Amino acid sequence: MQIQVVKSKIHRVKCTGAELNYIGSITIDEDLMDASNIIQGEKVQIVNNDNGERLETYCIPGPRNTGEITLNGAAARKVSVGDTLILITYAFMDIEEAKVFKPALVFPDEATNLLK
Repeated sequence: MQIQVVKSKIHRVKCTGAELNYIGSITIDEDLMDASNIIQGEKVQIVNNDNGERLETYCIPGPRNTGEITLNGAAARKVSVGDTLILITYAFMDIEEAKVFKPALVFPDEATNLLK
């Protein structure tokens, strides 16, 4: 049997952009992607602490060391610039593997979204 567990988490970042007229996805500073072990095209759950919205999309890398967190396409309607977000990815694994697995948890600076 396999279960789904948290693989990666970027905790409490500010939304820096909302681009409705874009094909879709979330743009994430590539430094944050690397630190959290999130890869381009990976499905990401977005939790908006300010309005309670939860949604899923895929990620694309943004410029490094910018703190960019931009929701694109229809997802842009679910956020406002400045909202506090939590970004989570999940992985399927065997129960025994899950018991010892350690997710990549990243806690960026809440004012800049940059790694501390």
